[in-house]
Amino acid sequence: MSPKLPSSQLFPCLILVTLLSIYLISSFISLSTPPPPLTSQLLSSSNCNFFIGNWVFDPNHNPLYDHTCPFHRNSWNCIRNQRQNLSLINSWKWVPRGCDLPRIDPFRFLGLMRNKNVGFVGDSLNENFLVSFLCILRVADESARKWKKKGAWRGAYFPKFNVTVAYHRAVLLSKYQWQPKQSEAGTQDGSEGIHRVDVDVPADEWANIAGFYDVLLFNTGHWWNHDKFPKEKPLVFYKAGQPIVPPLGILDGLNVVLANMITYIEKEFPKNTLKFWRLQSPRHFYGGDWNQNGSCLFNKPLEENELDLWFDPRNNGVNKEAREMNFVIEKALQGTDIELVDFTHLSEFRADAHPAIWLGRKDAVAIWGQDCMHWCLPGVPDTWVDILSQLILDGFGSTGLAI
Repeated sequence: MSPKLPSSQLFPCLILVTLLSIYLISSFISLSTPPPPLTSQLLSSSNCNFFIGNWVFDPNHNPLYDHTCPFHRNSWNCIRNQRQNLSLINSWKWVPRGCDLPRIDPFRFLGLMRNKNVGFVGDSLNENFLVSFLCILRVADESARKWKKKGAWRGAYFPKFNVTVAYHRAVLLSKYQWQPKQSEAGTQDGSEGIHRVDVDVPADEWANIAGFYDVLLFNTGHWWNHDKFPKEKPLVFYKAGQPIVPPLGILDGLNVVLANMITYIEKEFPKNTLKFWRLQSPRHFYGGDWNQNGSCLFNKPLEENELDLWFDPRNNGVNKEAREMNFVIEKALQGTDIELVDFTHLSEFRADAHPAIWLGRKDAVAIWGQDCMHWCLPGVPDTWVDILSQLILDGFGSTGLAI
C-alpha cells in the first residue's frame, strides 16, 4: 500500500499541478492563434474620424514641395505668385479630435502602391487636389513625368514605382455638349442654343477608364448653377437619346445625373476598385459673390462659431452652395459601396488660404475677380492628401488586397 502524503504536503502539490496546467493550456492557445496580419498594424487609424477636429498653429509645419514642382498650375502656385502671408498660411496643422493624422510619407505610400494607379474624376477642385498630390509624390520620384492618356486632362507617371496618378475633367460627370439653335432658314450662328446633358452617358473623358485605376475619387457640384449655365443657355436633360419630359431644373437634373452615374460606376467598375466621393470644397467670398467684388483677404482661419454664419443655407449667404450640394450628394450615395470623403468642414475654417488676388497675371482679378474658391498650393489640399492617402492604405487593408 502506497504511503499517503501528509495533508500539509498535498496542498502545495495541487497548486503546482494547477499552475503547470494553466501554463500548458495558455502556451497551446498562443501557439495555435496566428499573429495579427500586417494589414491590421497598418490600420491603426482606421477607426479615426479624420474630418472632425481643429487647426493648430505649428511654426514647424512646413510644406513638402515648393514653387519648382513641374505639375503646378500657374494661378495656384502661390509661392511663385508671391502671395502674402503664405508661410503663415502653411503653419496651420489639422488635428483630428481624439486621434492622430499621420503626414503622408511619399516614399512609403508609393512603395505600398507599387504597380497601382489612382484616378480623379470631376471638376477643377479635384484638379486642385490632384496637383497637390502629384507635387507631394514627386518628392519620392523626381523622374516623374507628365501623363495624359485614356482621356486624362493632366497627370503623372512615377517610373520608380510604376504608379500613375491622373485627373479626368468631367465637370457634370455625365456627357454634355453645346447644341446650337437652328434658325427657321436652317442655319446656325452658334450664339443661341442649349447645353444637352445625356444623364445616362458618362463624359467621354472618363468613359473608358474602368479596370485601369485601382483607386478612384469622384466629385461634382461647382458647375451646377446659373452662373455656369444661364437660363438663356440652359441645361436640357436627355435620357436614352430623348429629352426628359417635363424638362428638369438644375437641381432635379443633378439628382438624375447622380443616380445614373452612381449606377454606372457600381456596374462598370471592378468590385475591388476603391471608390471615393469627395464632398464639396467651400468657397470664401466676403462682401459679395465672385462677380460682385467678393474678397478673401484674410490673415487667419475662421473660428468655429463663425462657420454657420458663413455656410448654413438658412442664412442665404453667397457661400451656402457647399452644404446644399452635400445634402444632395450624401442622399444619392446612401446604400452604395462608394465611400464619402468629407473635407468640407475642415476646409470651411480656411478663408485665409485661397489665391485671392495673387493669380500670376496682372489683369486676372479685373477679368475673373478674386479666386476664393480654389486653394493655394502648397496649402489646404496637402491636408486632403494626408487624409486620402491614409484612407487608401486603410481601404486596401480592409479589403484584404495586397499592398
